[in-house]
Amino acid sequence: MPLLTKSDLQFSYSWTTIPSDDPRITGKPDSTLLSRNEGYEVLAFINRVAAASNWVQKAPGLKAERLIKNHLPGTTRSHVNVWQWLVDNWNNYQ
Repeated sequence: MPLLTKSDLQFSYSWTTIPSDDPRITGKPDSTLLSRNEGYEVLAFINRVAAASNWVQKAPGLKAERLIKNHLPGTTRSHVNVWQWLVDNWNNYQ
């Protein structure tokens, strides 16, 4: 079961329907670019990070969303680079 659902998200997003096997949802390959304004992409990405990080509470997922939406540099766009940016900057923000 995913950590976060659409109703948990704190920001407004576009919810353009895309196929469930689209790399923007599956996260593969990691070079796929993440659209921080597309809800399906952000939600799937955060849930992938949550599963890999064994998060059981929603708070870290919501923090990841805030970091992506408010602090992630515009030049950091691929899934692998966004993930690494979160790891590198996790303690720099609330």
